[in-house]
Amino acid sequence: MSDGTAWALYETRLRRVSAYIHEHLDDELDMEKLAEIACMSSYHWHRIYRAIYGETAAATVKRLRLHRAAGDLVNTRLSVNDIAKRSGYPNLQSFNRIFKSVYGTPPARYRNEGSHTIFEPSTQGRITVMFDVTLRILSPISLIGVAHRGSYMQIGQAFEILFGTIFARGLARPDMRMIGVYLDDPDLIAVDKLRSYACVNAGEDIAAEAPLERRTIDGGEYAVLRHKGPYADMYKAYQWLYAEWLPASGRQLRDAVMFEEYLNNPRDVPPTELLTEIHMPLQ
Repeated sequence: MSDGTAWALYETRLRRVSAYIHEHLDDELDMEKLAEIACMSSYHWHRIYRAIYGETAAATVKRLRLHRAAGDLVNTRLSVNDIAKRSGYPNLQSFNRIFKSVYGTPPARYRNEGSHTIFEPSTQGRITVMFDVTLRILSPISLIGVAHRGSYMQIGQAFEILFGTIFARGLARPDMRMIGVYLDDPDLIAVDKLRSYACVNAGEDIAAEAPLERRTIDGGEYAVLRHKGPYADMYKAYQWLYAEWLPASGRQLRDAVMFEEYLNNPRDVPPTELLTEIHMPLQ
C-alpha cells in the first residue's frame, strides 16, 4: 500500500475531527471523544493528527481559542472577563497569563494598545503613518481550495480541511503558497453569509475532487500591504487600505477579488510574528 493510499483512509476522519473541534471550542476538549470520532485508538490517533498538522489537538484548541479571543478584543465590546470564560479559562488571572505569553501583552492592554491600533484613522483625515504598501504586477495564479462560509476569522477550519485533504491524497508540496480569497465585504454582508476560500497554488495537473475546488486569481496590478501581526488585526488593516491609502494614492479599484498570502504558519510562529500580504486589485 502506498503512502498516499494509506493516508487516504484518514481523509474523512480528519474532516470530522476538525469539524468537531471548531464546533465545540467552548467545551472542554475530550481527547477520547476525538479518537472515537476518528474511529481509532487514542494512542494512534493523536500521533497521526500531530504528523499531519504539526501540532497536537490540544495545541490546536488553545491556538484557536486565543485567536478568537484576540478577535473579540479588537472587534467587540465583550468584557475581558466574558472573553476569558468563553475561551475556557477558569479565571481571569490564568487567561491574562496565557494570553500575554502568546500575544506579548495582557488582553486589556492588547485591546487598547495592540498592533491593530496603528490602523486607526488619523484625526486630521490624512495618513500619518505610511505602511509597507508596494505596487506589483502579477500573473494569474491557479489554485485549489476549500470553500468557507461564515466569519473570515474562522477560515482556519477550511485550511485544516484543505491541508488534511492534500496530505491524505499525497498532493502536498513543500513550495505550496497559502492563499485566502475573500469574496464579500464584511461591512455589507451578514457574517454567516460571508464567502471565502482557503487555497494553495496548484497547476492544472492536480485533480480538484471534492471538497477541493479549482479557482484562479486574476493577473494585473495590485497594491500589496505587508502586515505583521495577529490575524485579528486584518479587519483594521483593510479599513486603513480603503479609507486612507486608496484616496491618497489617486488609484481606482479593479473589479477583481482581494486575496491574502500567508508567508508563515501560525503553528510555527507567535501571532506577533505572522506575516501576511493583503492584495488589493487596481485599475
